Amino acid sequence: MSRRLVLLAVAAFGVLVLAANTLFVVDQREQAIVLRLGEPVRVINATKDSGPGLKMKVPFIENVIKLDKRNLALEADQEEIIAADQERLVVDAFVRYRISSPLQYYRTLRDERIASDRLERLVNSSLRQVLGSATSNDIVSGKRGELMAQAKTDVAQRAAASQLGITVIDVRIKRADLPAANQAAVYRRMKTSREQEAAQIRAVGEQQKREIIAAADKEVAITLATATEEGEKTRGEGDAQRTRIFAQSFGKDPGFAAFYRSMQAYEASFGDGGTTMVLSPDSDFFKYFERGPSAR
Repeated sequence: MSRRLVLLAVAAFGVLVLAANTLFVVDQREQAIVLRLGEPVRVINATKDSGPGLKMKVPFIENVIKLDKRNLALEADQEEIIAADQERLVVDAFVRYRISSPLQYYRTLRDERIASDRLERLVNSSLRQVLGSATSNDIVSGKRGELMAQAKTDVAQRAAASQLGITVIDVRIKRADLPAANQAAVYRRMKTSREQEAAQIRAVGEQQKREIIAAADKEVAITLATATEEGEKTRGEGDAQRTRIFAQSFGKDPGFAAFYRSMQAYEASFGDGGTTMVLSPDSDFFKYFERGPSAR
């Protein structure tokens, strides 16, 4: 009885081993390559004709290699590049790709470690070529989107030419900074440049201020001269009109004219109250004054 149980146990174990080497499961997020004696014979879940699920293979002769079907990300190592303006930049980049041809991927790269190494070299080479033709300002902010589109196209073409079996989805720069050894010198140069620019702006402002003040002074001088000229002209016209009216009045009544001129002379002589004059009482200057208590 015990021998029979042993035989059944051995048979069951053999069936389990056979089943384990015959059946395998392919997840919907994976694609599998079936190898027969090391040579690929078919691909599972790479196309619509062969979907995921429970699959079978020839035990002990065929084995299965599973590859990710999703979009994959690779972060490239920091790379120091020289921009078109001879500025050194440390660039951190990453690439997203997908395994589009599993058989070609396996024949060319074999595993993910080799694939990452090859793809990283392609990305670094492409970034050196694309970013090396742009200035540091364009790389940092000015034309980064355009440069990344060029880098993506270049990496995709290089990957296709190398028959890697992958499709490049995107290439992006995470960070583009100056090397630590150059940062202090660059910051000093930037500070000096900004100080020079500020000094130039202040000089231009000072020049404009002087021009505005000179123009205002000129305008004031012209306005005052014009006003003085108009005032003198008006004053002259008034004096002429006064003289003409006085002459007309003198011609009509010489006595009143003489009286009026004497009143003006009295006002001019005695108006300030501090004038001392020594004149004879019989002078014509006092002919309009009357002496005695009845004087008005």
